[in-house]
Amino acid sequence: MPEENSALWKDKKRILGMPISFTKYSVTNERLYVSKGLFTTEENEILLYRILDIKLVRRIFDKIFGVGTITLYCADETDREFKIVNIKNSKKVRDMLSELVESERVRVGIRGREIYGAEQHEGV
Repeated sequence: MPEENSALWKDKKRILGMPISFTKYSVTNERLYVSKGLFTTEENEILLYRILDIKLVRRIFDKIFGVGTITLYCADETDREFKIVNIKNSKKVRDMLSELVESERVRVGIRGREIYGAEQHEGV
């Protein structure tokens, strides 16, 4: 997980709108970090430029408790579909992630076709 002062956003998975789970999320300019578990901890990171698409779902009970779930579709072998579950201010987080993904792609110099693998099919 990143140091406290380098995180642009952080939150926990919420149960009934309260952050009482052992799943923590944080975002820096370059990566999304996830830490899950109490006795056995699993940590994962996703490079932002590898995120291909972002979807937000807010069901009726999510709206009541002020949370939402963001699904990230990634060009990553271990996490092709990754969910950020039941987080507060989910619309703002989705928008922030979208902007960070685009700026990180520009910074790294990645074009969309490099991520999607279109270069392999140019002659077709």
